[in-house]
Amino acid sequence: MDQHIAESIGRPDLIRLDDRLVCLRFETMKVVSALAAVRHLLDTGAVRRGDTLLDSSSGIYAYALALACHRHGMRCHIVGSTTVDHTLRTQLAVLGATLEQMEPCSDLKLDQKRRVERIHEILAEHPEYHWMRQYHDDIHYLGYRAIAHRIRQAIGADGLTVVGGVGSGASTGALARYLREDSGGAVRPADVELVGVQPYGSVTFGAEHVADPEIIIAGIGSSIPFGNVSHELYDTLHWISFDAALAGSVDLLRRHAVFAGLSTGAGYLAARHERERSPGRTVLFIAADTGHRYVDTVYARHREAAPIADLAPREVADQSGLALPWSRMRWNRAPAAAPAMAP
Repeated sequence: MDQHIAESIGRPDLIRLDDRLVCLRFETMKVVSALAAVRHLLDTGAVRRGDTLLDSSSGIYAYALALACHRHGMRCHIVGSTTVDHTLRTQLAVLGATLEQMEPCSDLKLDQKRRVERIHEILAEHPEYHWMRQYHDDIHYLGYRAIAHRIRQAIGADGLTVVGGVGSGASTGALARYLREDSGGAVRPADVELVGVQPYGSVTFGAEHVADPEIIIAGIGSSIPFGNVSHELYDTLHWISFDAALAGSVDLLRRHAVFAGLSTGAGYLAARHERERSPGRTVLFIAADTGHRYVDTVYARHREAAPIADLAPREVADQSGLALPWSRMRWNRAPAAAPAMAP
């Protein structure tokens, strides 16, 4: 039996959509990383119960950290993006977290920069606060070890392709790392391919020069370098526009009754394509959250959704060939280029 709701929220479902396509569905994925990170900090003595944990968030991590703090008797202070909505603000307040929300800003890079600057101001005033650094501290990998073990037990790891939004790098990077580890005396690491999904405009894999006229898909890209993205773990990248992701989200709900967020629609498109390219492999894609935040911006527009059979990626050799609505490139576990390297 779970001792706290956060443990239940962080436990994903494994759903087989067909013989070679599996959905790893979370209610709120970042609860996994936040819970494990806070537990590790307490176990190692880096923080104590009652301390204040601080971080910047565009929304989902704020909720995850607030739940982890509630679970472990900590205080939580969030510097929030302009994208934090009324529902989340209310939940944070009731959970006892404090939120400083940035003024409206149309420039994502400026919004992220202002939040980090505010974090430094708070730390100067309160050096006793602990900055979680979700984008840079690899303690956020820890929670995914148990999930990787569950995947290995349920569907195996050899011949497995994992697909998911890159975001901070913690979820996809950790799953690939743990799934590739030797297990039970194996002679070689498991054959696990990692496919990252990015929005256009993200600096992480060099797409900052291509703009999406619609909204940037939250949580799977970045306008600033993230230290937790281990570029050398990724085999292939897909860049997917809002319109293509919308089509994927709608098809996933219509065909498989899975109601999930916009990043999941993008991952579903990429996963279907990778499945067709590699008939001998099982493809697992990550559904990081539910679709409730996207009812008005995505699902209300379901009649506009293109049939996914009409969509296919443009194959590119390098980032100069990137073009909307969907591009694919082999990354071949290359290191990060200089603009994407965290300071």
